[in-house]
Amino acid sequence: MGIKDKKQPVYVISVVAEMLGVHPQTLRMYEREGFVIPRRTKRLRLYSEEDVERLNFVLSLTKELGVNKAGVDIILRMRQRGEALQHEMEDMMRLLDEDMQHDFEERIRRIFSKE
Repeated sequence: MGIKDKKQPVYVISVVAEMLGVHPQTLRMYEREGFVIPRRTKRLRLYSEEDVERLNFVLSLTKELGVNKAGVDIILRMRQRGEALQHEMEDMMRLLDEDMQHDFEERIRRIFSKE
């Protein structure tokens, strides 16, 4: 059995709405806001597992924490930048030899322990 592709669009809007306990109109609104971009085939919106996770995160921000749409947009952008930086660091770590890697990790630990 292979690894499940979280980017593969498999869910229609009614299924996602039921999974998340929201009205399909809420998902359409989040699409208009740019919080999620489902794949489209003809007139059908298809959501991936990754989309569902992102929507669940947006719902927790809005419903549980009371974050407004502008706040959600900022948080999603910051999260995306953080993930990009994480991937960049992982790429850099692969290029470093083992001694340099340990030194770099220690420097990062010291930086974050000062906060």
